[in-house]
Amino acid sequence: MKQTYRPGTFLFFLSILAVGETNAETISSHPQPSPTARPSLAGKKSESDSTARPHAAVHSADRATPQSENVVVTAIRHQAGGALEVITQNSLGHYAPGTNPMQMLNQVPGLNFVSDDALGNESWGSNLWMRGFTQAQLGVTLDGVPLGAQEYNTYNGLLANFAITSENIDHITVSDGGGMVATPATTNLGGAIQYFSSDPADRMGGKVSQMFGSRDTFRTFVRFDSGKLNPSGTKFYVSYVRSDQSRWKGSGNQFNQQLNAKLVQPVGESSQISAFFDWDEQAYFSYADQSLDILSSLGQRNDFYYPNYTAAYRAAQGIFPKNLQNYPGATDVSYYDGVTLSSEYLGGLNFDFKLNKHIRWLTTVYGHGSRQWSTWTDPYLPSPNGAPLSELVIQPQTRRFGLTSTVRYRFGRHHFESGVWYENNSNSIGEFMYQEPLLGQGSPINPLANRFGTPFQQNWGMQYNTNTFQFHLEDVFQILASLRLQAGFKSLLVTTHGGAKENDAAYTGQAMLASGSLTSAAPALPHFNALWTFLPHHEVYFDISKNMRAYDYGAYEYGSAWGVTNQQTFQQIHNRLKPETDWDYTIGYRYASKLLSASLDLYHVDFSNRLQSLTSGSIISPVSTLINVGSVTMNGLDAALTVQPVAGLSITNSISYNHSVYGQNVASSGVSYALKGKKVVNYPELMYKARISYAYHGAEAYFDANYISRRYLSYVNDTWVPSYWMTNLGARYRFGNYGLIRDVTVGFNVYNLINTKYVAQMGENGNPLSGDYQSIMSGSPRSYFGSISAGF
Repeated sequence: MKQTYRPGTFLFFLSILAVGETNAETISSHPQPSPTARPSLAGKKSESDSTARPHAAVHSADRATPQSENVVVTAIRHQAGGALEVITQNSLGHYAPGTNPMQMLNQVPGLNFVSDDALGNESWGSNLWMRGFTQAQLGVTLDGVPLGAQEYNTYNGLLANFAITSENIDHITVSDGGGMVATPATTNLGGAIQYFSSDPADRMGGKVSQMFGSRDTFRTFVRFDSGKLNPSGTKFYVSYVRSDQSRWKGSGNQFNQQLNAKLVQPVGESSQISAFFDWDEQAYFSYADQSLDILSSLGQRNDFYYPNYTAAYRAAQGIFPKNLQNYPGATDVSYYDGVTLSSEYLGGLNFDFKLNKHIRWLTTVYGHGSRQWSTWTDPYLPSPNGAPLSELVIQPQTRRFGLTSTVRYRFGRHHFESGVWYENNSNSIGEFMYQEPLLGQGSPINPLANRFGTPFQQNWGMQYNTNTFQFHLEDVFQILASLRLQAGFKSLLVTTHGGAKENDAAYTGQAMLASGSLTSAAPALPHFNALWTFLPHHEVYFDISKNMRAYDYGAYEYGSAWGVTNQQTFQQIHNRLKPETDWDYTIGYRYASKLLSASLDLYHVDFSNRLQSLTSGSIISPVSTLINVGSVTMNGLDAALTVQPVAGLSITNSISYNHSVYGQNVASSGVSYALKGKKVVNYPELMYKARISYAYHGAEAYFDANYISRRYLSYVNDTWVPSYWMTNLGARYRFGNYGLIRDVTVGFNVYNLINTKYVAQMGENGNPLSGDYQSIMSGSPRSYFGSISAGF
């Protein structure tokens, strides 16, 4: 599986050679004493400004505005969040339509998005990592609404691709390090990602896009903009997208449809109210979980039996196909199907009012409802009718409502900000068993139809209610035109009541499952930041912050405090369990001129009370233990260099190094494991990214190559997946306007150009202390996508 070809190497040398050449104009990032918007090329790093709006409505004057058909200009501001990466819609447009917005962040140094499908939209098979932190340890928002960044079977799990269609994103900001104190999140340990939706257009019109590609991929996007409806400027847009594709191995399709709507009502000259709504529905045949042994013995394309019910039926009886007859774990690779269904609703109001020339008030109210179904055939539990297998369905439901409100006050050289966030989250999750038919006496359950009938058994049921309160206060002090300091803190209080409501003791083997209350509290989480422009084009900064992640919860035996084996275990850990916290230290330098831009970030993280899920057993009946592995020490750097030797040509190289090790040994089931000094699981120690792009008139093209080093599967590092290279190619051409038809554009993308065989997702079922486990997923082979779009 390890690739020896290094397609990114030539880009590094090419960029070095190009330094002595002339180049197109770039934008320097000098600090400004006032929030004057300045253009920036996508992907440039800058500090953001205290007047930027990370968690409430963003006024249209501060949004990216098109300067031409080919350039999107984004307002870059200076804010105390460390280096801020800004990705504009123009950059997002290089990707195939329908690509997961998180996958579009993969070119940012220190970020690693993995997925088992080319477009990155299958939630179980994907994950985002930032500087050693998983997506469940980041703060993520959309227009000020906390999305959460959890997997499907834990609370608050509204991922970005479920919340907004990629064409409706105006820009994305990535704040690594400690993130920002104003970000409404209970999960922020290692940074923040903010998605900002585009506003409706001022003129009536819209856009239609059609994408097609490998494995019968077919995606249609339609958006209508009302334009200004009255003298006050009322306007809205509505968009709908529908996509369908077959899986790259096995049978079964993956379907998604989504509706986005947004209405903006200006109030006076500098205020506005906006309303937004999202509905998303997904029905995905998942890919089978694998282990290192499965990959080496059965190959990358080992998958479910679907639609061969007879083969799955016989396998549950112990009658296996020829290739599995001598395989020790034959039953664990003999599932009929696995499907994930979801239905998401998100809506709310943003209020952005300028009260006077010094004070601005921003408030967001929102609501989110979610229903999901994750299904597998279980070859271990027979149906009551005598069939040797049954259908297992895990069904999470979430309902949450919240409010954020912030006041910003500008006084002389000070920019004060104070705000609150409150959210109530009601979550339930249960596991149900449904009867499959006897062979030849009916059709097996079709999960895509979402009609399972009446369960013959409920294995367990969990229910939770969580109240979250956050307060933040900060001051940004512009000491000099070239020197800016910030100090602030946030207070966070998260209380969760709940646990088991249903328990089939004959199935779980436990008289009582976990139930009780846990509180995560931090009265003051400080954040300090400084930015100094010591010479023209040269900036240095530092960032220090303390962060806390509230206790997670979700399914039984899936690695949360309430997911432990029984009530006795919960009581044992209740009083000694502590929430995860860390101190994050970052120092950085950046240079920006007409010829090149360069940046270097050095960071150190001291992680306390790292809570990990230690997993064994089968993936249908896991034995998962929550354990505090103590401290983790992280040291790393991100370095990037971009040169533009001629107009339209850009060459970028970046390297990221992250050395994360556990700080102490652990004991489990009476066995001591030498964990101290071992590297953190699932994240690469070294990443190298190279990209070359060229634009000439209406034509644009790019090629990128990413190197991902070895990643460890087990905590003691005795099992791992090998390094690999990932390459992608894309091009698009804008033909311009033809009468009433505007901006006709065609695009073509190739993902995994050199057809690397590699492991993508890791740890979706937890990680073992030692040895192998069925908790990895293979990445998609080479995939082609073409698209055509036009406005009107």
